[in-house]
Amino acid sequence: MNKRSFLKSLSILAAGASLTSAPLMAAQSASTQTLIKPKALPTGGTIGICSPSAATAAHADILLAQGVIEALGYKAKLAPNILARRGHLAGTDAMRASDLNSLFNDKEVDAILCLRGGSGAARILPLLDYAMIRNNPKPLMGYSDITALHNALLSQAGLISFHGPNASSDWNPFHVAQFKSMFEARKLMHFQNLPKADDELVNTQYLTQTITSGKTSGRLIGGNLTVLTALAGSNYLPDFNGAILFLEDIDEAPYRIDRMMSTLKLMGALDKIAGFVFGDCNDCKPGRGYGSLTLDDIFADYIKPLEIPAYRGAMIGHIKRQFILPVGTVVELDADSGTLKMKETAFS
Repeated sequence: MNKRSFLKSLSILAAGASLTSAPLMAAQSASTQTLIKPKALPTGGTIGICSPSAATAAHADILLAQGVIEALGYKAKLAPNILARRGHLAGTDAMRASDLNSLFNDKEVDAILCLRGGSGAARILPLLDYAMIRNNPKPLMGYSDITALHNALLSQAGLISFHGPNASSDWNPFHVAQFKSMFEARKLMHFQNLPKADDELVNTQYLTQTITSGKTSGRLIGGNLTVLTALAGSNYLPDFNGAILFLEDIDEAPYRIDRMMSTLKLMGALDKIAGFVFGDCNDCKPGRGYGSLTLDDIFADYIKPLEIPAYRGAMIGHIKRQFILPVGTVVELDADSGTLKMKETAFS
């Protein structure tokens, strides 16, 4: 998964596409939108599938995504360009943006599920019609590179979205239970790691570690660390003031995690947050060289001095079982118990 392809010049994108003027103006002026919640997903409704980032390598992924939605009890509707390809991308920027805009604008579509992550979602942010999206608030879910969309939707349209499995992810019973609790029962979710396995004396697979003790509340923002920091300096990051920041990553050596945490520090984001939770860093191992900082060292350097409630090890990220998190809702973080609790509903 190549997610290290950073943003190109937004001015080049804007100049090169004739459809971009109104959405770009919205992106430049909508930094303080009033928060809005998506409409609830109706029983047996229609879920649209689009691919805002990388192209799929196999048509079987499309069949899998459709099968997941139908097995959940919903109808699936494919975006027109979902099988398109341009290099590693699922079509041109204009095609991928058009797919997402069309699903938000389609009265038959009740929710949107992203096919996969990869790289490329940030390229389409200036092409999205945030005013139209705000007038058609629907749940959107995905993770990894979809972090770019979560942050743009929150900052530019004020829309809550959901950090969770993509349509082509491994939809195991844990994900199904999360989906039904969040979207069907619309519970105020209590996110706590699974207990230890029967063959364990203590919990090793789902262990949480307190960085700094305490409880706090705030709006939940974040996502994939690499994708989030790639938005630095743009209009597409939400307000960090008083927020609960959650992060995760995959296949990043500790020195790169350190560099990205340094970016968040230098841009002032870390000094504004009220709480911090780190999920999984899958395969984040040091390479050959003269040594390496550990993740413990990195959190001691950047998070511990903030003196805010913080913990790590939450079931968030590129893992077999991950939480479905409502990005933009108010949650309570308990760093000692390693939990997040929703304090408000995610739906209107």
